[in-house]
Amino acid sequence: MGPTASGKTELAIELCKHFDAYLISVDSALIYRTMDIGTAKPDADTLKKYPHALVNICEPEDSFSVNDFVSQATNHINLALDQNKLPILVGGTSFYFHALEYGLSALPESTNESRQHFTEQLKILGSEELHKQLNAIDAIAANRIHCNDSQRVTRALEVHYLSGKTLSELQGNKDGNALSNPIKKIVLMPDRAVLHQRIEKRFNRMMSSGFMDEVKMLRANKKLNLDLPSIRCVGYRQAWQHLDSDTTESEMIEKAIIATRQLCKRQCTWLKHENEALTLAEANIDKAIEFIGKVGA
Repeated sequence: MGPTASGKTELAIELCKHFDAYLISVDSALIYRTMDIGTAKPDADTLKKYPHALVNICEPEDSFSVNDFVSQATNHINLALDQNKLPILVGGTSFYFHALEYGLSALPESTNESRQHFTEQLKILGSEELHKQLNAIDAIAANRIHCNDSQRVTRALEVHYLSGKTLSELQGNKDGNALSNPIKKIVLMPDRAVLHQRIEKRFNRMMSSGFMDEVKMLRANKKLNLDLPSIRCVGYRQAWQHLDSDTTESEMIEKAIIATRQLCKRQCTWLKHENEALTLAEANIDKAIEFIGKVGA
């Protein structure tokens, strides 16, 4: 586990050299095919040598819920155990990790009507105004969800819209599908200044690797638009908006780097609660191996 640009993939691959491992991605962006550069997806050679389950399993226009993730990740964990392999889950989507470990809340499924309603509300009012609405009906959820996290803000409002109950009320009711296996967590948590430098360098490297061509290719797909989760991924949203407007490329790069740093901050906040994890300021394969090998750790 760890925030973006912390070196999770590299450590996971190092662990594969010491264990008979089965890698499972826990990343809500790596699921999409044709979105390679902007998601910092491991390259084709790396994925061939070190296959990751749940990478390249959807088209960008497809829907993929946390329920889908939990179901498929659980299947892959069981496949790994059946083969006497060590399942190693690697990624930065904390919500996926949490749902897998603790189970899913009994929340209402989205409908076409509800999705369309809140997509329109988001266009008209914006995320901050919707966040104020959420605060009025569910202050607990509003305090937990950042006002710019439009996907989670609209989902919380949609839950109330569909059920008449708040997200906070319903999240106490789990459906009993929590993972029963023992879990050992390794959290990579470099210094914030180091993460910021890595984020900037990585995005500039993406730009020189053809990121804008990748976004232009996605824009040619008439099934895609800014309201889809795939295009709302950090970096893609800013690049798409840049191509829609008269902003300069340098302005877009600055916005994308700022948005990635904001994502990093949210991830770090979530991970601070992982008290039983081995937390490392930098990847240390020896400490990771020792921690995995400890009985009852």
